[in-house]
Amino acid sequence: MEETRRLYLRAGETVIHLMHPEWGVGEVREEINSTIPGGMSMVKISFSDGKRRVFNNDMDSEYCCYYGGVRRHG
Repeated sequence: MEETRRLYLRAGETVIHLMHPEWGVGEVREEINSTIPGGMSMVKISFSDGKRRVFNNDMDSEYCCYYGGVRRHG
């Protein structure tokens, strides 16, 4: 049985964080997806403030970055 995940972001997309506008626009630099069933799906995002941040990328998780305020930009 193959596991299907609902992923929110893909590498190359630009985003903003609704609760942290001071971070500026970010770009998804990397997707990290576990091969273990039930494992995590993460994205690394580089923001214009010079910091790289890691977020949960699984829409089926209550911890998904979408629910925390990350939105696609442009």
